[in-house]
Formats: sequence, C-alpha cells, structure tokens
Amino acid sequence: MKKIFDTENPLIAIEHLQKVFGTKEVLKDVNLIFPKGSTTVILGLSGGGKSTIIKHIVGLMKPTSGDIYVDGVNVSSCSEAELRAVRKDIGYLFQDGAMFDSMNIFDNVAFPLREHFKLSKEEVHEKVMKMLNMTGLDAERVAKLFPNELSGGMRKRAGLARAIIMEPKIILYDEPTSGLDPITSDLITQLILKLQKELGVTSVLITHDMKESFKSADYLAFLFEGEIIEWADNEAFKNTKNPYVKQLLKGSGEGPIQFND
Repeated sequence: MKKIFDTENPLIAIEHLQKVFGTKEVLKDVNLIFPKGSTTVILGLSGGGKSTIIKHIVGLMKPTSGDIYVDGVNVSSCSEAELRAVRKDIGYLFQDGAMFDSMNIFDNVAFPLREHFKLSKEEVHEKVMKMLNMTGLDAERVAKLFPNELSGGMRKRAGLARAIIMEPKIILYDEPTSGLDPITSDLITQLILKLQKELGVTSVLITHDMKESFKSADYLAFLFEGEIIEWADNEAFKNTKNPYVKQLLKGSGEGPIQFND
C-alpha cells in the first residue's frame, strides 16, 4: 500500500531560498517541502548545492534571501536560543561521519547528550549502548574503539548512532552511502528505513546513489542550476517527463535504469 503523507502541513518548508557566495549564486530560488514522517532524497549534479540546502535547514548557514521553516520556526531569522532548541530535534549525519579522532566511539556518541543534558553516568551509558545496538553495531566491542579502528561502514553507523542519540524528529543525511561497497550501502539504506519506521523520523538525504535512492525515498527532488525542477513521489519521479530528470535516470550513458519493485 502506498504511504500517504500530509503535504499541506510539512514539517520542513523552504521558500524562495537563495544563497550567494561572493559572486557565485549557488541556490537561485529553491522551494521545497518535507512531509512529516517521510524520507525525501535530494538529487543533483556534484557541487550543485545539495549540501548547502541541508546546512540551511540545520542553521549552519544563513540564506542570502528566503525562508526555512522547521516545525513552524523560521530558522533563517530566529534567535540563537531558538535555533539551539530547533537543533535538539535534528540529527545530522555528515558525509565522513565527522567523528572526533581523539575520542573513542562511546564518547563520540555521548557527546550531544553531555552538551545538552545533565544525565547521570548510568543514563548516558544506557542510551549510548542502546543507540549503537540500534544501528547494528556490537556496542560492547565498538564503544571502546577509536574512529580510525573502524571500517567506513562502521564509522557511518557510529555517526548515525550519534545523530539519533537525542531522539530527533528530523535526520539529515549527507551522502550516507558514499565510498561504501554495494553490500554496505544496502545495509545503510535498510538502516535508514528501519529508523524511519521505528522512530517516526522525517529524513532528508543527499546522495548520488540512484539505486539506493529509490529504495529509501518516499519523495525525490532534483536540484538543477540552483532550483528544484522536479519534486514527486517515488513512482511519479521514475516516470517523469522532465527531460533533465530523464537524462539523470539514464545515468552515465549506460541506458535507462531498470527499476525492480
């Protein structure tokens, strides 16, 4: 059965977002919604501004013009205190995991808890181990290791454990399967779906991986020359008549992608 989401009251809404760096206009006029509880994949050419969009959602960047609403709060113009409150509801998985090399995995995952809450040592331990196990890691073994002792896939999962430790409403994924082999990429995709189902989160993914995109996405958006030129649910996106999106789906001159449902 096809999932139905409330697109009239999205959890995140971007309106006329423009971002200029010096003389370069990276985002011209981005308009995009993210329905509550859904997974949306943003596709586009390398360097086209996809990561710039999610950095605006979490308030790491301020727009040149336009507005970004997260659960009703305009993060483009809110106070630092309001922004801090919004960020408690957002988990962010950076492309490289962004782990602190000088900390073991336990302390990396515990870091957000210690920054935002005053919890007992026992409470922190319980939550960290729970989240490591939830992401498919052997918590007892991995917690004592350092980031350079983990494989790429394990670092991604440890980074995801840190992203969900605050039990966010929203998880932002920046290239979650980048640099991973096909089997590990599929494991990460299944994990994203698992977290959406079990935690009820709203997920936003930036990726180049078309195969994994269609496995995880409820909606897909295509960013082209600074604007969203296509936004549709999974099935409609596969059957688009937009010539630019059709070219994207053909992929590297190898002919049309075969979609297996």
